[in-house]
Amino acid sequence: MENTQLKRLNRKNAGLTKELPIKVIQFGEGNFLRAFVDYIINKLNNEANFNAGVAVVQPLAGGLIDVLNEQDGLYNLFMKGIKKGKELQVNETISCIQKGINPYDDYQEYLKLAEEDELEFLISNTTEAGIAYNETDTLKGYPHKSFPAKVTALLYKRFNYFESDSTKGLTIIPCELINYNADTLKEIILKYAELWQLEDSFVKWIKDHNSFHNTLVDRIVPGYPKDDIEAYQHELDYEDKLIVSAEVFLLWVIEGDEKLKAKIPFSKIDENVLIVKDLQPYRTRKVRILNGAHTTMVPFSILYGNETVKETVDHEFTGDFIRKAVFEEIKPTLSLPAEELDSFAQEVFDRFRNPFIKHQLASIALNSISKFKVRVLPSLLGFQKKFNRLPIRLTFAFACLIRFYDGRWKGQSLPVNDDEAVVSELKNLWELHSYNEMVEKILKKKEFWEKDLNDIPNLKNEIASALELIDTQGIEKGFQSFSEKFGK
Repeated sequence: MENTQLKRLNRKNAGLTKELPIKVIQFGEGNFLRAFVDYIINKLNNEANFNAGVAVVQPLAGGLIDVLNEQDGLYNLFMKGIKKGKELQVNETISCIQKGINPYDDYQEYLKLAEEDELEFLISNTTEAGIAYNETDTLKGYPHKSFPAKVTALLYKRFNYFESDSTKGLTIIPCELINYNADTLKEIILKYAELWQLEDSFVKWIKDHNSFHNTLVDRIVPGYPKDDIEAYQHELDYEDKLIVSAEVFLLWVIEGDEKLKAKIPFSKIDENVLIVKDLQPYRTRKVRILNGAHTTMVPFSILYGNETVKETVDHEFTGDFIRKAVFEEIKPTLSLPAEELDSFAQEVFDRFRNPFIKHQLASIALNSISKFKVRVLPSLLGFQKKFNRLPIRLTFAFACLIRFYDGRWKGQSLPVNDDEAVVSELKNLWELHSYNEMVEKILKKKEFWEKDLNDIPNLKNEIASALELIDTQGIEKGFQSFSEKFGK
């Protein structure tokens, strides 16, 4: 059936005419929030009687609010991937969004949200740059440039409208990908209160009757499937301009207490949502296992000849290398319970094998030096400290990283993508005739590693040896010889 013959997607045509009270203000109408937060709210409504309607606020002047409103807030979410070893494909119509507001067109309509009696939550994803302070924003300078200024104005309107009612504060759950996202947002809101010379009673109301919750979010959302849109549209009875695709895996870690658990019945749905006292161990888990595995595999696997993440983990040699790096060398350095780490790591490998996502190794090679410092080096150093020896695979991966930055391998260019000064400096060091001398100079660079890594026992010698074996024997045979020489 051609798209032109399809009915327009709206509530009347879809038979989804039930109105829900506005309990959630959501800053952001992009693919991630619609495939992540709105999916969870929709599930809470369907399975836990949450009865929450969402009002979506467009955070930037350009956006999708008009299209969202044309479809009465409806759209279809297609989730594809592997869960517990089984391939899954699920399609759901998301219906929790009740209206979309563009504050750049009608700021008063945005402020009127403050008057919603049943409003309880404010959720956002305005990109990492969104939680920022702009000193040129004033209380009545509509529309405010920054997202925190918009939130401050809304909270101030609510504070006044409900006469500082202690029960009308909001639960604020930002999902921007910065550490301590809620703490940062709260700090900037209080800064605006000072800049705008708002009452001390408002500041007290913010601190005492609004709660701010740091979060960690994780889900791959490719978004609108433009290359395969006809196939997706063929599965629907209505024309949907806002189809969004995502993997089946989802993780939402929220810092909170029993009060938050009582407010949102996450326990009544089968989704990977955790409310914890401290999310930092979970952040570390994600950075070390998921991101660390990516960064470990990129130079190593490209040098071997693979092109994608899935190809890497499916291959007998490279898959075994990455799996043992995660389970035998990264996992032992983490503080969470072993069972929890095993479960998370298994999910990570399921995600890596997702046949619906072609994740090119070259596309995640960007800034590999700084990524290695943050994602892999702490595991390598943690392992050495705990066991008084170097982890064999992470050390070999370090050598592969250095080899990768030479930029050429077997007569072919490598997809090195980093700051020009970093690339130039490492390439120049490859002109040295001695592996030991080159490695010593690289490990000495505190601007790369924040410390002189020559102080780590045996690291220089093992990396130099690995580089020589890589150049003389290749990746697979080179690792075998390296393992025989240094493996314990």
